[in-house]
Amino acid sequence: MEIIKHFFQEMGTLLSIPWSFVILELVGTLAGAVSGARLASAKHFDLFGAFIVGIATACGGGTIRDLLIGKVPFWLEDPIFLLTCLFGLVWVIIFRKMLVRQDNTWFLFDCIGFSLFNVIGIQKSLGLGFPTWAAIVLGVVTGAGGGVLRDILINEVPLIFRKEIYATCCLAGGLVYVGALHLGWKIEGAALLSCIVAIGIRMLAVKYHWSLPYVKGLEE
Repeated sequence: MEIIKHFFQEMGTLLSIPWSFVILELVGTLAGAVSGARLASAKHFDLFGAFIVGIATACGGGTIRDLLIGKVPFWLEDPIFLLTCLFGLVWVIIFRKMLVRQDNTWFLFDCIGFSLFNVIGIQKSLGLGFPTWAAIVLGVVTGAGGGVLRDILINEVPLIFRKEIYATCCLAGGLVYVGALHLGWKIEGAALLSCIVAIGIRMLAVKYHWSLPYVKGLEE
């Protein structure tokens, strides 16, 4: 156990996040990769294409965040993230029929991915000294950015630009996370609460068709 903990501590130092958040990063990476590869499979992409879409989904938001704050993109620091994306692709290949046919499986992995990436982006930004408001914005970028790149690659209008509530879930989760920290919660507890809120809002929005107003055209 000490060897495993030391490994995560070393990665946490490298990535400028607490060691416990490295676990969240890997779980989020796997969920994002499965989400991206699953949609690519439904679009009949080949294996390489599905792998690239999985990487873009899992690592895209964090890459945009790191470039904005002047850091080397996190997945270039350690090959474990690309290996995790590869494992996600293998998972999709093995359970292809179940994952491709059932929209709810994609939805679940997508929710897990963006909610985890959101709190990771916030915590990393706070740890680097960014103000709270900037950390929340960077959390939204981290949580929603990968989904935007995924949708562009599979030739779909990104969810964040449609009426569906998506980035708003990240914003709500981010506000809950920083609020819990200010109340003295431990970061792990605050992260769990944030994910529950973000995923809960997303699920309720889809079930009850909640949406933001859209911009009307000149002819309307």
